[in-house]
Amino acid sequence: MMRSKHETHSDNPKLDPHPADNTEKPAEDWVSGSDPMTGAQTSYLKTLSEQTKQPEQFDERLSKAEASRRIDALKAGLHESLETGPACQR
Repeated sequence: MMRSKHETHSDNPKLDPHPADNTEKPAEDWVSGSDPMTGAQTSYLKTLSEQTKQPEQFDERLSKAEASRRIDALKAGLHESLETGPACQR
């Protein structure tokens, strides 16, 4: 199939320099959100909970959606503590 010379980027989202962002969907809207968390989520959540000294945030029985929420919250807290930590207060 040949493309028309008049075809614009909006006709082909792969060519659009600013495509619509549909890569993030709220965890509560995930079709598989109630499935058990993945192995990668388990490992990452365990690591983050240890790094942030919040081991209570890790529970191996979490769903994908809840694990994602906790990972996001722990990452935000870790990022915040790095910005306000002792090295940043010099």
